[in-house]
Parts: sequence; C-alpha cells; structure tokens
Amino acid sequence: MILVSAVVALAIVAAVRFTPTPPRHLANLPTQISDETFWQLIEDFSEPGGFFRSDNFVSNEREFQYVISELKKSRPPGGVYLGVGPDQNFTYVVALEPAIAFIIDIRRQNMIQHLMYKALLEISSDRADFLSRLFSRPLPQSLPADASADDLFTAFAEISPDRELFDDNLQRIVEHLTQKHGFKLSDDDLKSLEYVYTAFFEGGPDLTYSFSAGQGAMGASSRSGNGFRFARNMPSYAELMVATDQEGHNRSYLANAENFKILQDLERRNVLIPIVGDFAGSKALRAVGDYLRKQDATVTAFYTSNVEQYLFQQRDDWSKFYSNVETLPIDSDSTFIRSVASNRKFQTVSGRASLLCSIEDLLKAFRSHRLDSYAEVIWMSH
Repeated sequence: MILVSAVVALAIVAAVRFTPTPPRHLANLPTQISDETFWQLIEDFSEPGGFFRSDNFVSNEREFQYVISELKKSRPPGGVYLGVGPDQNFTYVVALEPAIAFIIDIRRQNMIQHLMYKALLEISSDRADFLSRLFSRPLPQSLPADASADDLFTAFAEISPDRELFDDNLQRIVEHLTQKHGFKLSDDDLKSLEYVYTAFFEGGPDLTYSFSAGQGAMGASSRSGNGFRFARNMPSYAELMVATDQEGHNRSYLANAENFKILQDLERRNVLIPIVGDFAGSKALRAVGDYLRKQDATVTAFYTSNVEQYLFQQRDDWSKFYSNVETLPIDSDSTFIRSVASNRKFQTVSGRASLLCSIEDLLKAFRSHRLDSYAEVIWMSH
C-alpha cells in the first residue's frame, strides 16, 4: 500500500512538472466585452483628436503581408495586438487571432472609420455582402461562397455605385452603432462617419491612401492588367485585398470565408477596440498598458506602420513614445511590425518594406542611450 501510494505521488508530481503552463498572455482577458464597457474603454483611454496630413482611408503598403509567415512562428492564437491606421490591421489580426486588439490612432476619424467597419462586418452575411455594403454597389450575380478575392473584386469592378443603397446603408450603420450598440456618437462623429463612408462610395474598390473627396471612382487612376483601376503609385483597396505574401499566399481578411469569419467574430464580441491616441501622448498607450497588466496579459505584436519616422521629426516625441512602450506588458516574443522606405539594406519592388523588430531589444537599446535616430530603429529591424 505504501509502495502504491509512493508511485501515485510520483505520478502526480511528474504530471504537474511536465504539464504545459498556459501562456501568460492568455491569462484573464475577456472572451466578450459588453457594449457599455466597449464604449467606456474608448472614452476612458482616448485623447483629444490630433492632425495627420492624409485621410489615410486605406494603406499605402503593398508588401505588408510579407512578414506574416515569420510573425506567426511560435505564436499561438491569443495575446494582445496593438496597431495604428485603417484596415491593414485586420489582416494582421486574422493571422494572429489575438484575444483582444486595440487600434490607436491620433485621428478621431480613424476611430470612426473602424466603427463603420465594425457595423458593416457585424451586419453582413459574407464577404460579398460586406463589399456590397462597403461600396454601396448591388451584389454581383452567382458569386459562390468560396469565391477568391480576385473573383470578388473582378465582379464588383463592373458594378456602378448606387446612391439609394448608400443612403439606406448609411442609415443602417448609424442605427446599428447608436441604437443596437448604444454608442454615444456626437454630431461631429456622425458627420465624420458620413464623410468616410462617402469616400468608399465614390472611390469604390479603387479607393487609395491619397484619395480626395470629390475625386470620384475614376479619378487619377489607371487600369491594370487584371481589370482593376489603381491610382498611380498608390495601391487601391482592391489591390491590397488581392495581394499576397512573398510565397504567393493571399492572407488578407477577404482572402477567404474563414479569415472573414475570424474578423467578424472579433467585432461581434467587441474585442477589437479603436482608440484615439497620440503615440507620444501621456494617456492612451499608458491606459492600454494599465488595462493589460490588470488582465495579466502580454502584447504579442505592435504594428506601428511608419509612425516612428514622424516621431523622430518632432523634437523628442520618439523618446516619449518609447517611454510609453515601456509601460506595456511584454515578453521576449513581443514584436514591432513597421513599414520603412526602401534603402540600401531593404530593397523592395514597391518602395516600402514591412519589417519586424523585438520590442524587448529595442527598449534595451533605448534605456542604454544607444537609440537616438530613426536610422538606428531601421537597422534593428529585419
């Protein structure tokens, strides 16, 4: 009996010793957030809106998918995603499947744009229905549920926008946000929402980073070999959605029904939260960091685009930003994703490269005063 008990005890010890510990970054994060808490997080964490020189309706980074394969290595679903800007974040989010994501941008208009996306993603039945609502164009006929992104945009390229659909969709978006969710959008927010949605109506699948209101669906664009119209030197929404990584795999959130459902589920659970904040500000990033530490959560990835470039041009804003990043809970796997212009180290076809960098290593360089220029940041990236 004593021998049996000893064997059992040793088995229990071995099980405890060798049972994998759940990743720290999955600890106490909510699986769903109420509408009231979602809106309260936006209000409590946000700073006053600031200025940026472009509306930035879509990305101008053609190769932002190139880092996804490496980014996913040894990173199971869960954790925390932070990002900036419009919907390129969605492609990173569906790849990483975080437990929660915060999009932090200095423009309040970007927050409103993400709420527009939230409404459209939540009320749409599938990718075709989403694009029909996003661009206010009638649904193409006979599109299978498993249609490729190329097939989707080829079909929508031949359909004209419909003003009546636009009016109906805009009303549905506003009602969904303000009545179903109960979000307290101001009159200025509603005007901003109409402005953003008008850009998608006028630009359609040809909408680009440099699009200007009143430019129209045919403004400053040229037709490419696959039938899509792209603005010169800037990728269009359609081009970004049919783009691939360096191995030829399309990883966009509209690449397939599975990716779309991942994003749709995050939105419906209120765990993709847009915040108004300055990277160098005193509130937004630190508030997110406080929240994550209370949840015992760890940042998996932080997409900064090329914001750091601007921060190094604005006195010591770069130093304030990295001081803010120091307040975020990170580990050795926490990674910056950034976009940089081609140079002697990074040569690309499109003129911009997407790169990765250890947040921990960069902060070590910052603390030891070995980081004093944007060039140093680039050279730490790969």
